[in-house]
Amino acid sequence: MEKAKIIVIDDEESMCKFMQIMLKKEGYEVTSTQSSKDALEKIKNSNFDLVIADLMMPELNGLELLSKVKSIDRDLSFIVMTAYASVDTAIEALKKGAFDYIAKPFKVDELKITIKKSLEQKRITRENLDLKKQLKKEFSFDNFIGNSPEILEMKRLAEKVAQTDSTVLIQGESGTGKELVAKAIHYYSRRSDKPFVTISCAALPESLLESELFGHIRGSFTGAIKDKEGLFKTADGGTFFLDEIGVISRAIQVKLLRVLEEKEITPVGSTKPIQVDVRLIAATNADLEQEVKIGNFRADLYYRLNVFPIHILPLRKRKDDSKLLAFYFIKKYCKKFRQKEKKITDEALKKLIDYSWPGNARELENTIERAVLLAKDELIGISDLPEKILDQKMVKITEDKPHTPDLETIERAYIFWVLNQTSWQKAKAAQILGIDSSTLYRKIEKYGLKEK
Repeated sequence: MEKAKIIVIDDEESMCKFMQIMLKKEGYEVTSTQSSKDALEKIKNSNFDLVIADLMMPELNGLELLSKVKSIDRDLSFIVMTAYASVDTAIEALKKGAFDYIAKPFKVDELKITIKKSLEQKRITRENLDLKKQLKKEFSFDNFIGNSPEILEMKRLAEKVAQTDSTVLIQGESGTGKELVAKAIHYYSRRSDKPFVTISCAALPESLLESELFGHIRGSFTGAIKDKEGLFKTADGGTFFLDEIGVISRAIQVKLLRVLEEKEITPVGSTKPIQVDVRLIAATNADLEQEVKIGNFRADLYYRLNVFPIHILPLRKRKDDSKLLAFYFIKKYCKKFRQKEKKITDEALKKLIDYSWPGNARELENTIERAVLLAKDELIGISDLPEKILDQKMVKITEDKPHTPDLETIERAYIFWVLNQTSWQKAKAAQILGIDSSTLYRKIEKYGLKEK
């Protein structure tokens, strides 16, 4: 294990010698000097883990030296020693970034403990920095595989907006990689050292979703036996990724709008708002603009979310990218299963490229994982692919054609329009619709229609 490097600065030669002998016995690599200016040169030219400096010195006092050291390396630990102990001086040293303050004469054991704590904090800080670098690399925009012009432009825009705090709305079909883009935006932002919190709005019923998002107080509903902190509070200072936002109820939409406008949340059952600082990234596979038109989604919330829209094209509209992804996933799963990297036959690759991938990159990844496991030799062939990919007629895609709403969608929109035209006078609306009032009430409940 590499020894920690410590530099001691004290204008008293006896103190320098004492510290050098004592710290070397503890297993540290020690440098000492009686000159603060000499110390600065040494710090510039060497990688120390800790500085221990006297407060009162002729060239630069300890606080001046501390400021200069922090301008060279803000993460370098610093302990101040002085015989002139005072609360004011200690507070000033800590404010300037000192780890701790030792008053002379000090007990050797106390100094040893302080040094160990300082070096442990530095180790944790270094590990956190390494972890951040690893996460940034893991969720880099480069990890979104694709060279099509649309994807390159999408990545360029996402990387640009990452440097801001703007709200982002990511639109794309299921499996296109919306969460991957959201994570990349977070880890390239100034909030990268803060939490990245995510939830799928479709995964929970409305009653639970509201509590998960905003929290609740004890006794606010049956089962609320204690206060619960919501995910918005958990994400404070960081980024909150709301997936499938198109499914949230209008009641939750109102509360979400308040978060965006006022930067505050109100837990369920509480009347006291809580301030939060959260960067919101939302994602949907629904056409929110259409949902606004038919009354499912609030227009004001949509415009608040749509500050910076990012659209991810489905895989069927970028055939060349499906080839790149296939090679990427083959390499990934061969490595995962500790197999020699496999190749794929031209015939099998053509089938993958020609397939329309309704499940997008997620479906392609699952297909390649299966093929890598099934392939008996080092070549993935036709026999290793699912039947649906081999029989292209089975998966004829109609998504590229203009969307034609079904009868229920048309009926829902028409009933909602009539209700609004009659100011929600249900008897009058039922008469215009040519149905009785009880049928209208059933339709309102079925379609979840609510008066604005």
